[in-house]
Amino acid sequence: MKKITNSIELKQEIANLELKQAEDQAALKAQFRLTYESLKPINLILNSLKDISSAPDLKGNLINSTLAITAGYFSKKFMVGSTLNPLKQIIGTVLQFGITNLISKNSNDIKTSIFKVLGQLLGKKKTIETELNPNAID
Repeated sequence: MKKITNSIELKQEIANLELKQAEDQAALKAQFRLTYESLKPINLILNSLKDISSAPDLKGNLINSTLAITAGYFSKKFMVGSTLNPLKQIIGTVLQFGITNLISKNSNDIKTSIFKVLGQLLGKKKTIETELNPNAID
């Protein structure tokens, strides 16, 4: 800052500082509005969901976990049913957690096996169709 020697320079410097203060105040208000909007609960939830949906590993893990939990639930219902016996309910819950844990830990192996079996079944079907109609186009 240069040295102010007369009243005209002083008034000019005051006007410049007031203008800078007004600009800073407008920028501060704009930043406050942005921060306020981003901290609203709905925006926090939406931003979290966007982050979750953009994570590629999370999608696969979510699908695997959902399949494991579903398989565990249905295995419990299939093996125990809807009984009022507390011992059977405990056994069913242990079975459910065991199957859920087993499937979640071996989900990639299970998927590979399922695809292999389906490939063999579909391959046999194509072989049978080819034998029945050799002129068929795949």
